[in-house]
Amino acid sequence: MLPVLLAGFGLGLSLIVAIGAQNLFVLRQGIRREHLFAVVAVCAVSDAVLILLGVSGVGLVLEAIPWLLDVVRWAGAAFLTVYGVLAARRAVRPNGQTLHATPETAASGSQTTDAGGTLVRTRPTRLATTVLTCLALTWLNPHVYLDTVFLLGSVATTHGDGRWVFAAGACAASLLWFTGLGFGARFLGRWLDTPRAWRILDAAIALVMFAIALSLVLPH
Repeated sequence: MLPVLLAGFGLGLSLIVAIGAQNLFVLRQGIRREHLFAVVAVCAVSDAVLILLGVSGVGLVLEAIPWLLDVVRWAGAAFLTVYGVLAARRAVRPNGQTLHATPETAASGSQTTDAGGTLVRTRPTRLATTVLTCLALTWLNPHVYLDTVFLLGSVATTHGDGRWVFAAGACAASLLWFTGLGFGARFLGRWLDTPRAWRILDAAIALVMFAIALSLVLPH
């Protein structure tokens, strides 16, 4: 069963490791060290649920009601556009702030430096807001249904009785990736301790969000 487990791990990892809305959100939260356990848990558990749904054959049911994916596609595009606008606003805001991510500031708020170089403290984002944003970025992305539910589920069925072992490998890949991405992001803090660096990061996030939203609504 080890080859089946590794096959699931490999395919699961290949589908997750890509620049996308969810990964960028995890990366940003990791650099900020804000509600990171919750974000990683939401992403990993959501992926596990989607993988198990795909392996159980739910993908075939969803394929019979294509309008449902259209609803998710347009809702996802709208959400990504709003999120992109917020990121763009942070990027161009004249008094933009940047995070000095340190363990001492993660719990009580983030120490930031304004455009004039004055050290200030910002209020952390509410846990509920962070979790809801993470859920939306995960579940309002139609690609996650095409890749995780349909594709991964279809490949899993080729392994017959070993499909659940295949699913376990894919779930392990998801957990490993999001944990590594989130908790490894803190090492990027040293390069993102200036207002300009965070503006560039937010600008990149905005561009990716707009590009993904556009790809969802354009005809294929």
